[in-house]
Amino acid sequence: MGSSEWSHRSDSFWSNDNVAETGCLSIIVLGASGDLAKKKTFPALFHLYCQGFLPPNEVHIFGYARTKISDDELRNRIRGYLLGERSSSPSEDVSEFLKLVKYVSGSYDSAEGFQLLDKEIAMHEISKSSQEVSCRRLFYLALPPSVYPSVCRMIRKYCMNKYIRYFPADLGGWTRVVVEKPFGKDLDSAELLSSQIGELFDEPQIYRIDHYLGKELVQNLLVLRFANRFFLPLWNRDNIDNVQIVFREDFGTEGRGGYFDEYGIIRDIIQNHLLQVFCLVAMEKPVSLKPEHIRDEKVKVLQSVLPIKDEEVVLGQYEGYRDDPTVPDQSNTPTFATVILRIHNERWEGVPFILKAGKALNSRKAEIRVQFKDVPGDIFKCEKQGRNEFVIRLQPSEAMYMKLTVKQPGLEMSTVQSELDLSYKQRYQGVMIPEAYERLILDTIRCDQQHFVRRDELKAAWEIFTPLLHRIDNGEMKPTPYQQGSRGPTEADELSAKAGYVQTHGYIWALPPYRNLL
Repeated sequence: MGSSEWSHRSDSFWSNDNVAETGCLSIIVLGASGDLAKKKTFPALFHLYCQGFLPPNEVHIFGYARTKISDDELRNRIRGYLLGERSSSPSEDVSEFLKLVKYVSGSYDSAEGFQLLDKEIAMHEISKSSQEVSCRRLFYLALPPSVYPSVCRMIRKYCMNKYIRYFPADLGGWTRVVVEKPFGKDLDSAELLSSQIGELFDEPQIYRIDHYLGKELVQNLLVLRFANRFFLPLWNRDNIDNVQIVFREDFGTEGRGGYFDEYGIIRDIIQNHLLQVFCLVAMEKPVSLKPEHIRDEKVKVLQSVLPIKDEEVVLGQYEGYRDDPTVPDQSNTPTFATVILRIHNERWEGVPFILKAGKALNSRKAEIRVQFKDVPGDIFKCEKQGRNEFVIRLQPSEAMYMKLTVKQPGLEMSTVQSELDLSYKQRYQGVMIPEAYERLILDTIRCDQQHFVRRDELKAAWEIFTPLLHRIDNGEMKPTPYQQGSRGPTEADELSAKAGYVQTHGYIWALPPYRNLL
């Protein structure tokens, strides 16, 4: 199905769905006893509750999993995760929120558990509903993708919103499904998974969540690019030499070795998180801010990416990775990768996009680094000091800064690199930046699919990386060992330099000293 067809279907669905923003809302967390639900999903729901987005007179939350525990046992399991570092909510709020949480135990492929779940949801809807409101059901699959098809079949057969049949159509009422990455392991598996879910739900009912799209600075990208006049003439191959999108962690797999070894750093980080950022950096201006117009442009830029060349890939595996008893002794799985993407279109022809991700490195950060070309006819002879760069620090310490050359204060005409700096904790003191999962769950309730991955977008992303991944899986490409706590393989820096990236020596962006006091 083409992007125009998705757009048509979604616009019609949007106009009907967007009416139902009030009324009975049932949020069902499947996999409620797992780590993702405890650490991310339930805390996000709690913070939405504290901010008034989940009114207790409308909302009920159901946990569902195979583990046989009581309501109170689930509440006790998640209680400690609700009051995290960023929470200023009193303990009374936790207690009131937990009253909204109920637990149902059952398997993921049998009718009995889902019939019981439907019965519990219906009891809540009957108690909350009247002819003036609509009922909404949001299913959050905090589960491994292998059980998505069976769970979706059970939802479709036993747990769909039945009140749509009784209430007038203009009151809305809906059922939506949120699925977590990974969406397959390659193009074929992703297409199979999409087909299996697509047979049960329409595309506007499916929310493929990538939490990077909920990050504050990622959501700022379209505003930066298209709401600021001075970026418009600069954002092209005439002025930009290269773009780096970087994800670095200073720890290894830490008990997740078995899971990670099945996927590797490209599937885990680059093919989804970094590629979504890549789309927002490189896409053309959408016709409007409607979700389908934005997603249409993301698909177009993905379809313009040229096949990845082996000589523009560096793979690494940190020393000690195979010591994990859950990792095979001869594992070929990369824990580090640098991949250069090239776009064949008028705006970006010849500009390398360097996507880099790794574990057990010397720092933890995620950032976008747009490096501009050298100044022609440089009369100050300051090329060695470094190029102009626009840097967007996604995490930690959200910031954006422009590196530029200025006169060194004093009597001599000498130059030095400095920056124009927007550090969020300085500029927006006292403002709590929401967690990504909070934004994205709220978007699903509001029927806003802008920050979710559409099926044709997912297909285009896998088309880019599947050939490379198959060569790695077949042992045709081997990762280079690198020391824990290093920058990664030296070949990666050499590849970046060969692509045109010029590293600035002697300049370090300094965190404002007051930041740690806030």
